[in-house]
Amino acid sequence: MPFYAGGLCFSCTRCSSCCRYESGFVFLSAKDVNLLAAECQMEYTGFVETYCRWVPAETGMEQLSLKEKSNFDCIFWKGGCAVYASRPLQCRTFPFWPAVLYSPGSWEQAKLLCPGAGQGAFHDQREIEALLAAQETEPVLKRRKTEKI
Repeated sequence: MPFYAGGLCFSCTRCSSCCRYESGFVFLSAKDVNLLAAECQMEYTGFVETYCRWVPAETGMEQLSLKEKSNFDCIFWKGGCAVYASRPLQCRTFPFWPAVLYSPGSWEQAKLLCPGAGQGAFHDQREIEALLAAQETEPVLKRRKTEKI
C-alpha cells in the first residue's frame, strides 16, 4: 500500500517556485503541444520551432521540452504562468510525480520547496493514481537524435 493511500493535500498557490530561477525541463506530449499551440493561436510546427527545444534523452533519442529564458525562467513565465489554463501535463500533475511519491521523505522534500504541497485541496488515492496514470498514457514526444553539422 503506498504511503499516500490515505490521500494528500495540494493546491497550487501560483507562487512560481517551480517555474523560475533554476534550469530544468518541461517535457511535452503531443496533446500538450496541441493545447499550447491553440492557446498561442499558432500552428503545431510553428509552436515547436518558437517555444521548444530537443534535449538529449536515452541513447540516440531526444525529448521535446519547453525553452527557458536566459535567467532559467520558463518561456511562458510573465509575472505568472501566461498559459496556466493550458499548461503542460508535467505542470498540471505536480507534485503527483513518481519521484515525489516515491516515499514519505520525497513528499516531505517537495513540501519544503512548494508552499502548496501539504496544503489546500484533498486528493484521494484514486485521484493521485489517475494523475500518475495520465503521465504514462501521454508520453513525452521523442525523436532520434539529429546530427549537428
